[in-house]
Amino acid sequence: MSLVGKKAPNFSAGAVINGEEIIENFSLQQYIGQKEVVFFFYPKDFTFVCPTEILAFQEKLAEFEKRGVAVVGASTDTEETHLAWLMTPKANGGIEGVTYPIVADVAKTIAHNYGVLAGEWNYNEDGQLTFEGAPIAYRGTFLIDKQGVVRHETINDFPLGRNIDEMIRLVDALHHVEKFGEVCPANWEEGKEAMSATKEGVAEYLSKN
Repeated sequence: MSLVGKKAPNFSAGAVINGEEIIENFSLQQYIGQKEVVFFFYPKDFTFVCPTEILAFQEKLAEFEKRGVAVVGASTDTEETHLAWLMTPKANGGIEGVTYPIVADVAKTIAHNYGVLAGEWNYNEDGQLTFEGAPIAYRGTFLIDKQGVVRHETINDFPLGRNIDEMIRLVDALHHVEKFGEVCPANWEEGKEAMSATKEGVAEYLSKN
């Protein structure tokens, strides 16, 4: 089920921050009332599409930060594996230079609660617990507002990388709606005309476009 319009599931887990420090009990709760959060899941450390996305978020980090938005990544790898990957140069397939937090969802409960775990637990005929599917996360992305409510989510299959600029556009759209009370039509971008959520507003917008 979609989390849009609902409170983002809370969690406390290990994470690497600033690209070099392992901490315990990292939580998104620290951002409530302070910042929006782009929280994204990726399948595995030391893989192929994943570093391109993680580094792309880092390249756009200043754009998120100037909008008052925190970026947080997560996978089902351990925090020690995260740290090793963060210490690996880009030329060797690493993500050295990434500074935003990366959460270790070792128990896979965070991915499960966010609906991005690529499989599920079951019991076989002998009553033994099994896992059907891939015990890692899909490429889930969640935009969480300052009240902790999910305002947008997308979930991509493993081979399909994200468009980071689209997340910036969605942040801009959310800020526009909150500031002006207007709604953002298809393909809206910062600086373009929005519209009022009325029949007259729609008619006026469509007549101009």
